[in-house]
Amino acid sequence: MADPFDLIVLGSGPGGYVAAIRASQLGLKVAIVERELLGGICLNWGCIPTKALLRSAEIYHYMQHAKDYGLVADGISADIAAVVKRSRGVAKQLNQGVTHLMKKNKITVFMGDGTLTAANQITVTKDGKSDVLSGKNIILATGARARDLPFAPADGERIWTYRHAMVPPEMPTKLLVIGSGAIGIEFASFYNDMGAEVTVVEMLDRVVPVEDADVSAFLEKALKKQGMTIMTSAGVESLKATATGVTAAIKGSDGKVATSEFSHCIVAIGIVPNTENIGLDALGVATDRGFLKTDAMCRTNVPGLYAIGDITAPPWLAHKASHEGVIAAEAIAGNHPHAMDPLNIPGCTYCHPQIASVGLTEAKAKAAGYEVKVGNFPFIGNGKAIALGEAEGFVKTVFDAKTGELLGAHMIGAEVTELIQGYTIGKTAELVEADFMESVFPHPTLSEMMHESVLGAYGRALHI
Repeated sequence: MADPFDLIVLGSGPGGYVAAIRASQLGLKVAIVERELLGGICLNWGCIPTKALLRSAEIYHYMQHAKDYGLVADGISADIAAVVKRSRGVAKQLNQGVTHLMKKNKITVFMGDGTLTAANQITVTKDGKSDVLSGKNIILATGARARDLPFAPADGERIWTYRHAMVPPEMPTKLLVIGSGAIGIEFASFYNDMGAEVTVVEMLDRVVPVEDADVSAFLEKALKKQGMTIMTSAGVESLKATATGVTAAIKGSDGKVATSEFSHCIVAIGIVPNTENIGLDALGVATDRGFLKTDAMCRTNVPGLYAIGDITAPPWLAHKASHEGVIAAEAIAGNHPHAMDPLNIPGCTYCHPQIASVGLTEAKAKAAGYEVKVGNFPFIGNGKAIALGEAEGFVKTVFDAKTGELLGAHMIGAEVTELIQGYTIGKTAELVEADFMESVFPHPTLSEMMHESVLGAYGRALHI
């Protein structure tokens, strides 16, 4: 057995590797265990490479609409293999970056399958050989994987998860996307921009159902305008792959079942935590529907054992995992970090148009008993948006009418995934409406809409 570590991190995704780095910065002796690729799913098969795909689709979209900008672009075509190759190159570059960060921070890396064999012990197995690691503390950061349809598991040929959709063996011609959360809608947007005929099926009554209802309604109209078929309050009753396509029986909102043919299908109906076969049962680690239960400092019920990221409570977002990693590392080092407020965690969806939000929706704020003031400012009222040729969208803010507290912010339109952080900082700093009103926003920028939305909540909007 190797000398004991102060901390062993199981899993090197955006939660795990950040936790390891912060712990090392705090003077702890740290090891990290990874079974596949440093950087985990997000960096290698999720957040980053999907954004590379979406960027290619965005450029392709602009090239097809060059005339709108006074330009001429003839003979435009897309090479899906080249698009995928670029995406994989981006992932490889960042994987190498994480490898460098591990060396820079003197973190010992063990490649292999890690299993808890005691409260403070992990056994790492690779190629039939095992290393037993001892750690005063352990952080579990094993992430999650896509949930399969019970009656039609992904085969990688015709029925895909997000991972298959990132490296398609061929370009879909007629694509079925089951689920309209962030992953489903992003891939629907990508393949639609790349030229596929896309149908989205959502079991709830609106797309992106975790977002504000106004955002959902606007997105559905935008996607239909782009040529997508959107089916809400609908479900896939059966799904059968053949050598040439997929046959789906879809129950519509009217209760009628119709059979349709597709070339491929992407299943995006949620995640399953990677908690099997890592030794949790023997230690009696408390769970809730498969996800590990933790306190405000990311501690499980087992002393010295912490858990972060997608194996814990939602939201299941990379940046939430990273922040939890820092909290856990600080707590282990004996510091007193602030607990994370889930309502201060922004969410971003990189479809076309983009979506970003933080805090309570208008409906949830009212349901929580707040009297609200709501501001809503459209992109068409913003000079920069018009100049960019991106005049579709809006910024919505929800305030507590009694205190001026910002309860939530919801955006849809160009680059809103970059804008949302302004409201996130405001919520974290507990700013009120006057703080936003009295801040000077640069002109001409899209951020001016953030100012106008706040002003609008109090009847003071200037450009509408």
